[in-house]
Amino acid sequence: MSVMVARKKVVRKWEKLPGRNTFCCDGRIMMARQKGIFYLTLFLILGTCALFFAFECRYLAVQLSPAIPVFAAVLFLFAMATLLRTSFSDPGVIPRALPDEAAFIEMEIEATNGTVPQGQRPPPRIKNFQINNQIVKLKYCYTCKIFRPPRASHCSICDNCVERFDHHCPWVGNCVGKRNYRYFYLFILSLSLLTIYIFTFNIVYVALKSLKIGFLNTLKETPGTYPSMSLTVRTVLEVLICFFTLWSVVGLTGFHTFLVALNQTTNEDIKGSWTGKNRVQNPYSHGNIVKNCCEVLCGPLPPSVLDRRGILQQEESTAQEGLCPQGPGMQDPPATRGPGQAQESHSVLSLQVPAPSVSDTEMPEEKQRTPGELLVPSPDAGRAEH
Repeated sequence: MSVMVARKKVVRKWEKLPGRNTFCCDGRIMMARQKGIFYLTLFLILGTCALFFAFECRYLAVQLSPAIPVFAAVLFLFAMATLLRTSFSDPGVIPRALPDEAAFIEMEIEATNGTVPQGQRPPPRIKNFQINNQIVKLKYCYTCKIFRPPRASHCSICDNCVERFDHHCPWVGNCVGKRNYRYFYLFILSLSLLTIYIFTFNIVYVALKSLKIGFLNTLKETPGTYPSMSLTVRTVLEVLICFFTLWSVVGLTGFHTFLVALNQTTNEDIKGSWTGKNRVQNPYSHGNIVKNCCEVLCGPLPPSVLDRRGILQQEESTAQEGLCPQGPGMQDPPATRGPGQAQESHSVLSLQVPAPSVSDTEMPEEKQRTPGELLVPSPDAGRAEH
C-alpha cells in the first residue's frame, strides 16, 4: 500500500535569484553569464607569464639577480588574486522588491502623484534626497520595483541594480560596483606594473644575448635540442602582447586613478553628472585627494545584502510502499504454528471483527466498576434471571 510522505528539500536563495548571473560552489562564486572575454584575459596573463618564467627568467636570474623572478612572481600572484576576487564576488547587487513591497511603493507613488487622466503621460518617478546640503535625485527602477539608492544604476547585461555602479567590465566577467571596485583598481594597477616589468626585462634579455653572440644570432637561437619555438617568434609574441596591454591597461589605470582622486565613478563621468551644463558640484567628494582615495580604496567594505546561501525550504511529496499499521485484533499469529495454520488464522483474523477481551466478559461486574460508581442492573440481566 502506497503512503505519501512529505519531505523538505533544501533550496538556496541563489537558485531563485532573478537577473542574468551564474553561480558556482553553492553560491559562493557569482559572475555574469558572458564569460568568454574573461577566459581570454586569463589566457593572455597566464600565457605571457608562463613564457617569461620558462625562458627569460632563468637566464636573467643567473646573469643579473635571482630577485628578478621573485618580484615577477609576487606581481603575478597579486594580479591573479585581485582578478579572481573582482570576478567572483558580489559587486553590490541590490535585491528586488518583494510583491508586497512593490505594491506598497506603487500605493505611495499613486498617493503622491494622484490619478493621472487617461492619455496623459505620468510624471517621472523621482525622489529628492539631500546629501551634503545638495539635492540628489533617486530614480525608480521599473525592473527591480525600487527607488535606487544614490549612485546606483541598473546594469543591462546582468539585469541587476548595483550599488555605486561604475561599469560592467567584460574582461573580468562581472560588474564593477561598491563591493569590488577596490579590487578592480588593484588588479589593473598590478597588471600595469607586471606588464611594464615583463616588457622591460624582455628587452634586457635580448640586449644581454646580443652582446654575447650578436643580435642576428640571438634572434635565430632556438632553446634546447627539442624542436620548439625560436627566440624570434617567442620574444616578438611576448613584446606584442605587452606592448598592446601596456597602452590599454596603463591608460585605464591612469583614468581610474583620476576618478578615485575625485571620488567619482565611470558611470557618472560618462553621463556628466557633475560636469554637465548645470555644473553641479560632486557631493561625494571631500575636496581632498587623500581623503577621497582613503574612502574609495580603504573604507569599510559593506556586506552583501543578497544572502546568496540563505535557505529556502520547499516541501515535496514522495510515494513510498509500505503496510498500514495493524490494530490490536489484526496481529500476526505466533511463530510456533505451522505454515498452514498460520495462513488459515491470518485469513480468519482479517475477516472477523475483533472480539471483546476476556477481561471485559468474564470478570465479575463488581470488579469492572470504578470507585464510587453505583450498580444499576440492566434490563437484559433481569430477563436472564427470569
